[in-house]
Amino acid sequence: MRQSKNILTYKEMELVGLLMQDCQSTGDIQSKLKRLFAGTIEQMLEAEMEEHLGYEKHSIEGNNTGNSRNGYNRKTVISDYGES
Repeated sequence: MRQSKNILTYKEMELVGLLMQDCQSTGDIQSKLKRLFAGTIEQMLEAEMEEHLGYEKHSIEGNNTGNSRNGYNRKTVISDYGES
């Protein structure tokens, strides 16, 4: 059964409840959404890197292969939530 895009699933409603905890204003909610969005993008990029390299972060499998992780650079993603 297909749901309307305006109707939230049970899991989405649970997430809304968690999101609202400790929020006093819409600004608080927007700030949390921005951090969640940034964290989601970061996890997706990490998974993409693991898939590309064939090993997980901090694994010794990449040592001395010429294709090892050698650092971390901060990236800025511009979205509807602003810059993250």
